[in-house]
Amino acid sequence: MRYLVLVAVEPEAWERASEEERQGYVDAHDAFERAVAARGRKVSGAPLAGADTATTLRHDGDTLNVTDGPFVELVEQVAAFYLVDLPDLDAAVAACAELPTPYTVEIRPTVELEGHEPPRDL
Repeated sequence: MRYLVLVAVEPEAWERASEEERQGYVDAHDAFERAVAARGRKVSGAPLAGADTATTLRHDGDTLNVTDGPFVELVEQVAAFYLVDLPDLDAAVAACAELPTPYTVEIRPTVELEGHEPPRDL
């Protein structure tokens, strides 16, 4: 089953972190990737640019409104994502437990629509 893992954190957390704390974050991501590999596979993943770089699209009837900035202002912002292929939610939770403790992590199963299955190599 595929899961989207959303990693949220306070935007200034990296800047405030000491070199030792930053290395701990990197080590935790490496541990997460090893945990995923032991149970399944990472399909994709990447850190994201800050929410201040976002472009938000909203439809108002037939009009498309394009604005700079995030959809909502939050204390925590999505800072990274992973798309993983794991056997079940328990395996996803176990792998995500390796991510840095200051993070808030949301795990969502993906939905496959009949006739619109994603390529298996993604």
